[in-house]
Amino acid sequence: MVKTLDELGIPVMLLAPTGRAAKVLGNYSGKKAWTIHRQIYARRSDRTGRAWFELKENELKNAVFFVDEASMIGSASSSDLGFGDLLEDLITYVFNGNHCKLVIIGDAAQLPPVGSEKSPALDIEFVRKEYYLNIAEVELNEVIRQKAGSGILANATSLRQLIVSGKSELPQLTTFGFNDVIRVKEDLQGYFESAYSTYGKDEMIIVTRSNKRANLFNQQVRARILWHEEEINTGDRMMILKNNYYWLDGSTSQAGFLANGDTIQIQRVLRFEDRGSFRFCRAIVSLVDYPDEAEFETILWCNAIWEEGPSLPYEKVRELGNLIALDYPEITNLGLLRKKVRDDPYFNALQVKFAYAITCHKAQGGQWPCVFLDQGYLTDEMTGIELNRWFYTAITRASQELYLVGFEEKLLDEKSLD
Repeated sequence: MVKTLDELGIPVMLLAPTGRAAKVLGNYSGKKAWTIHRQIYARRSDRTGRAWFELKENELKNAVFFVDEASMIGSASSSDLGFGDLLEDLITYVFNGNHCKLVIIGDAAQLPPVGSEKSPALDIEFVRKEYYLNIAEVELNEVIRQKAGSGILANATSLRQLIVSGKSELPQLTTFGFNDVIRVKEDLQGYFESAYSTYGKDEMIIVTRSNKRANLFNQQVRARILWHEEEINTGDRMMILKNNYYWLDGSTSQAGFLANGDTIQIQRVLRFEDRGSFRFCRAIVSLVDYPDEAEFETILWCNAIWEEGPSLPYEKVRELGNLIALDYPEITNLGLLRKKVRDDPYFNALQVKFAYAITCHKAQGGQWPCVFLDQGYLTDEMTGIELNRWFYTAITRASQELYLVGFEEKLLDEKSLD
């Protein structure tokens, strides 16, 4: 479609919710893709340092906007990108242009945005009712991410059928007769070492159910596979946990800002610094999903690395702010002091975790040749469509090999247990 529209002289804009999803979309289409927020928002600020985002003017005419991985797009409070109602803003932006059209692409069987029971952007009745749009819907049912005869595809298909049927029963995953789905019962390190030797650290990922489990896997990978002994090493890959607008120039940067879920690579560790109970690392980093973006110096907030939650709690951020405020005893005006704290590089330090093992929500929108899928803690009360969506989303991150780690027998068919 992109090639045809180009040949017809019709402008095309490719968008996705995250940098990784945009990179995958660009690779498939052969055309540059952007994140939604980079395309539709402009950052504004006032003299006090308070910052906000405004919707840009759509200056394109007769353009077709393709938006991929739309299951991740939230509506109203369900949006986790920090921009309010992302779906409404996207629709408003596109149709404020001159005769522009919008094509929303996604898989409704995947995980919805955090806080939502379903993906609003893929709910045709919701979109039609809320935005009074004339909508055509097409469902593609031939999966081409994996090769025909793939065990990954077979398991994803059976899971999708469970989800579409509304059944809450546990899946019966299979490894029997397939060489691309492997059950790992023991000697996990051996499988890791083999996969790293075959694919390298950039082309494989561990997907797990909790940040606590991800932390444990990240420790194992760094210590026993990569032989990284330092707190943070050159070459380490880390994932950003909170949106950050401090370190990039929004007017010139391809990324626009550092978004929750973006991956950075450590190019050089400069030094570690302690301030009170907080620890920081100054480093030169690059953005993995934006290869044309220049390397830049930044500060990493080390306390977030092994936090068992998705990011540091607000109390820690406030504590850091109070600590930084002590550096400016000469400022007695409360408003000016707050601005000084907000502009301080340590207050804007990046919250990060290592990116070798991540939760499924963090993996959504990405694709890797090799995926290790960790079942994690599971009780009978967790059984249901939401759990099946989690398994489906995680399994479909893999394109060549899928390893099932720690899976209980109740989740596997009988032939796979032999």
